[in-house]
Amino acid sequence: MTTSIIAGSSGLVGNNILNQLCEKNHKVIAITRKPISSLPPNASELIIDFESFLIEGSLPACDHVFLCLGTTMKIAGNKDNFRRVDFDYSYDIAKKAFDSGAKKLTLISSGGADSSSKNFYLRVKGELEDSIIDIGFESVNIFRPGFLTGSGGRKRATSEKIFMKLAKFLDLVLIGSASKYRSINAKVLAKKMVSTLKSKPGVHYYYYEDFIKP
Repeated sequence: MTTSIIAGSSGLVGNNILNQLCEKNHKVIAITRKPISSLPPNASELIIDFESFLIEGSLPACDHVFLCLGTTMKIAGNKDNFRRVDFDYSYDIAKKAFDSGAKKLTLISSGGADSSSKNFYLRVKGELEDSIIDIGFESVNIFRPGFLTGSGGRKRATSEKIFMKLAKFLDLVLIGSASKYRSINAKVLAKKMVSTLKSKPGVHYYYYEDFIKP
């Protein structure tokens, strides 16, 4: 049976991946900072302190790792803290999963991610993509969504809730090359990410048009 590790399993997308994998009776290990109150009965959790984990942590044997870690600049407080979570923690989980035998990795990144971008957020996302590709996984699946909608994960600020309600209207003006920034429901995105369990070797990028395909 395939064993999948999910980093960021209590977040909006990661939690949906966790539930969908468990519904399919896959073996799942959820990496988390604290116990998950609604953990499915057929999943196990690995509670870690990320700072300690960077130095001396290791992961159990696995086949596939779903990387859904991330924060916001507002929550992080500054650029260093943001990079610590979105790059350092994420890369370290990926490297340790590879060392534990994982052949495939699926990453949630961001629309517009580019390691040469002048935008700090997009540059960090792009640098993470490039670094993960260099690790040597047999298959790397990179998802670049725009704004995420749906329920679950952390408590949302009032401004985020309002934006979620307006997202579908804003999507109407995002056409052509801008369509990659359209909003996507986390449950829909998670379903597509789960499908990468059967991905072929190579590096694969997924955008809005790919998320909504059957």
